[in-house]
Amino acid sequence: MNVHERIKSAVRDVPDFPKKGILFRDITPILADPVLCRDIVTEMKVLANGLSIDAVIGIESRGFLFGLMLAERLVAPFIPVRKIGKLPFRTVSHEYALEYGSAIMEMHVDAVKPGMRVLIHDDLLATGGTAAAAAELVKSQGGVVCGFSFIISLDSLGGQKKLLPYSRNIQTLVNYT
Repeated sequence: MNVHERIKSAVRDVPDFPKKGILFRDITPILADPVLCRDIVTEMKVLANGLSIDAVIGIESRGFLFGLMLAERLVAPFIPVRKIGKLPFRTVSHEYALEYGSAIMEMHVDAVKPGMRVLIHDDLLATGGTAAAAAELVKSQGGVVCGFSFIISLDSLGGQKKLLPYSRNIQTLVNYT
């Protein structure tokens, strides 16, 4: 089995989570397989080759898991983007719309330097709101979004469309329709 098939077989479907009517794609079973984790990072590194990446952003919290491993493999700094109030130093923030309400994401003010080329990673692309908020944070500091990296994409939710204004380089290992 290739890495894509192995991911699909490891992902656990959890119906009605976090609310009724939603089918949650749970990546935590992947974490029980260190060989699969290594192979996922290898595949993501291959997809990132040629992008001249200066740093990898990982989005809280599951984006930290593979984002940090990918940054290490690319020999690039790792930048955490977190929910409001979770980072200890001065931050820049971006508020974005959710289905019911809004949320705010933050990163440290000194994390992205002007002209820095950043790859934004999260475990899953759904509507694209959180990844777009991370891209706005990068732009606000003068950085360049050179691409997005996801393990899973839920294509029917249209997240890729929301990310195209930031970068046409949107990489996913497994797509669900």
